[in-house]
Amino acid sequence: MTSEEIYTKLEPIIKTYLPEDVSAKEISRKSDLTRELNINSAHLVDIILDIEDVFNIEFKNEDMEQLRNVDDAILLIKQKTLAI
Repeated sequence: MTSEEIYTKLEPIIKTYLPEDVSAKEISRKSDLTRELNINSAHLVDIILDIEDVFNIEFKNEDMEQLRNVDDAILLIKQKTLAI
């Protein structure tokens, strides 16, 4: 799966958890999930759970600590799907 294919599946997941004051147009691959997109920690957990479901993978705690921006998520998803 390419980075672009992953992003295409990942973007709607992230959009679901954006606060009302953040536009979906602000999502880019470099977007910091908590600082730029204002996603709180509870919603970050929800995003991780949704990613696990959509991509049929499992994150470990140390994986979650690496998840800062959209590109980090794409990289982790690539690593996990290649390991299957």
